[in-house]
Amino acid sequence: MAGIRRCWLLGWSMAAILAATVAAATETDAAPRHLERDGLARSYLVHRPAGLDRAVPVPLVIMLHGGFGTARQAQASYGWNAVADRAGFVVAYPDGIGHSWNAGGMCCGPALKRNIDDVGFLDQLIRELAVAENIDPRRIYLTGMSNGAAMSYRYACEGRQDLAAIGPVAGTLSYACAQAHPVSVLAIHGLDDANVPFAGGAGSKGVTPGRWQPVPATLELLRDAARCAPATTTRDGPLQTTDARCAQGRAVVLVTIAGAGHQWPGSARKGLLQHLLGGDPPSTALDATEALWTFFNGHPAPP
Repeated sequence: MAGIRRCWLLGWSMAAILAATVAAATETDAAPRHLERDGLARSYLVHRPAGLDRAVPVPLVIMLHGGFGTARQAQASYGWNAVADRAGFVVAYPDGIGHSWNAGGMCCGPALKRNIDDVGFLDQLIRELAVAENIDPRRIYLTGMSNGAAMSYRYACEGRQDLAAIGPVAGTLSYACAQAHPVSVLAIHGLDDANVPFAGGAGSKGVTPGRWQPVPATLELLRDAARCAPATTTRDGPLQTTDARCAQGRAVVLVTIAGAGHQWPGSARKGLLQHLLGGDPPSTALDATEALWTFFNGHPAPP
């Protein structure tokens, strides 16, 4: 156990140094914003495309970094700003406490150890952004990588602000959620992920001890919540898509990628930083950011 703690702390420290280096070399469009939650100053970045009319309500995508990551690292890594500039929506990149999110169960890191109320933080963040950025209440979306994906699943179970859809990448639930809220879902997962195994259980890589819920079981929970019809499955090369159409126009979709590990498909390779963040080489079979936005854009919340 002491060895696991030392590995965790070393990984967090090295990743923080490298992420800061990336941030220093990356042009960002705004300084961090802050809100206070439970006596903590929580920070987040906001990207609002130039010229986006503030008189017209717009969609919001919240991107949750993975374990060891940061808001600036997520902004630099996954290409959301470019998609937002083209499609006309706001992106928010919050920072977890200690480069982590309390996704419940055994996940993850300092946020779990300190029992940080990240569900409450996201509730407050959504409320504040809804006013500050004139957000369309039917078009609020939450996505995340790894620990951030697990947090998006937790929010779908426990969050108090309505979401239209979530887009977890390389993650699953880390605890038994009794009842999820009805939301649309596009989940993306590599079948060779050794950090968060598709079939569940303990990962053979990474520093998070404990057992993950099987990804198919997590998706079944969300299909039940959304009152979905039986799913259909299609294949296209290494991609397999399991698509369930649900009540009120929702959908719960799982895309798996054969031969892909723990990564954000379509993102740029980041060398040592990627390795320390727990990632494998990104799959080229899919651009996850483009796929997620296409799905989000087609699935607003019911009126």
